Amino acid sequence: MANILVVDDEMGIRELLSEILSDEGHAITLAENAQQAREARAQGAPDLVLLDIWMPDTDGVTLLKEWQRDGQLTMPVIMMSGHATIDTAVEATRIGALNFLEKPIAMAKLLKAVQQGLSRAQEVARAPVLAARPAVAVAPAAEDQHPAAAFSTGGVAPLPLARSGNGELHPLNLSFDLPLREARDAFERMYFEHHLGREGGSMTRVAEKTGLERTHLYRKLKQLGVEPGKLSKKNG
Repeated sequence: MANILVVDDEMGIRELLSEILSDEGHAITLAENAQQAREARAQGAPDLVLLDIWMPDTDGVTLLKEWQRDGQLTMPVIMMSGHATIDTAVEATRIGALNFLEKPIAMAKLLKAVQQGLSRAQEVARAPVLAARPAVAVAPAAEDQHPAAAFSTGGVAPLPLARSGNGELHPLNLSFDLPLREARDAFERMYFEHHLGREGGSMTRVAEKTGLERTHLYRKLKQLGVEPGKLSKKNG
């Protein structure tokens, strides 16, 4: 089961897509405009977004640019439109959209695009884990790595050690048994705690290290339940 956000200003389209995807076993969140889509994204990244291009408040391409700019385009996005030009579709793909569906959307095309999007999301979620393994093998003496990180237990992927808020090193272990959304949140939580620990809780330096604007960084930490103030006190 995946968490899918459907963004479309037409109620009939929202209800139809919700019914089809719910029948496939997915959990669906509906948004009728860009503002509702922003609010849904602020609650946590869905596994996939179906995003209409033409909407009354903010068009889908502009919203896609906004997510990309703010570092929130961390999930596959499939654009939808009944009268978009080829240039619009190309622009959306260039920004980061995974696919484009033309309305009226045939069920077979919809399900195929959704499956491809969810497969891509799983590949992206696995990428940090797979990339970390050779780093442990070839550079075990690096500051934040340790030979102990090379162990492997069934269902758990070893990652390099991270520095916690009190300055101690601890292994980053993610279970493959977790649902994709929980695994992503767990990784992001450890990622930010690691950088906050290294930077003594300095939001300015962490923003620079992670490439996020301070406002988005604060929102992300709040969403993940990470408290930079506590990490700063532990390092003081």
